[in-house]
Amino acid sequence: MTTRIDARFAACKAENRPALVTYVMAGDPDLGTGQAIFNALPQAGADVIELGMPFSDPMADGVAIQLAAQRALAAGQTMLGVLGMVEEFRRKDETTPIVLMGYYNPIYSFGVDRFIAAAKEAGVDGLIVVDLPAEEDDELCIPALKAGLNFIRLTTPTTDDKRLPVVLANTSGFVYYVSMNGVTGSVIKSRGAVGEAVDRIKAHTSLPVAVGFGIKTAEDAADIGKHADGIVVGSVLVDAVAKSLDNGKATDKTVAAVRDIVADLAGGVKRARG
Repeated sequence: MTTRIDARFAACKAENRPALVTYVMAGDPDLGTGQAIFNALPQAGADVIELGMPFSDPMADGVAIQLAAQRALAAGQTMLGVLGMVEEFRRKDETTPIVLMGYYNPIYSFGVDRFIAAAKEAGVDGLIVVDLPAEEDDELCIPALKAGLNFIRLTTPTTDDKRLPVVLANTSGFVYYVSMNGVTGSVIKSRGAVGEAVDRIKAHTSLPVAVGFGIKTAEDAADIGKHADGIVVGSVLVDAVAKSLDNGKATDKTVAAVRDIVADLAGGVKRARG
């Protein structure tokens, strides 16, 4: 079965460019503005959208995304609210792939079977659950795959050739390569090493490989995009939301701040192989 994610990466490959994958936190800085940001991403140039499920203890995330999760939770965001955002988005956009990204605890609390059914019904295409290792695939990954959802796995610089096949065994949609050891929002120290890592992963899988963590500018996107099938950008977008706020509240600059950065990044991925 070909999913929206498969189709979008194939379309980007046909255009000889990497896909631009953008991450935003669902409900940040408030529910209405969060929906407006989400809705604006495709027109700005996003190819795939990762929608963050806010969680109180996001261990893999840097300060920017931690604070975004806190703002969303304070605004009243819930799992039903996240799924409702996807339903609202799908009323106007039936083609842009949506990946829910976050941690297992909120999914477990919601109920795995209930979550998978509701996500599928809402129009979700894939899941990234950063704290579930491959050894726990029966917990969520396998049921999600059976329901027709892609399950995207993260690999890191410490995922060696022995471990890689285990991680990739039930991965679908694309492989998310975390470009460094650390949390979101850090800086890439060696771009050459990223290219070598992508090539190594590609030796083990035919799936697209998207690179995230540390990509902040159009120049970063163009450079990393020479090697990767996708560029994942999150912290710089979430940080743009934070910088646009006035006393913690959204302003008329909030949506535009995110939209303008995405448009700039979209230009970068188009130049990656030009």
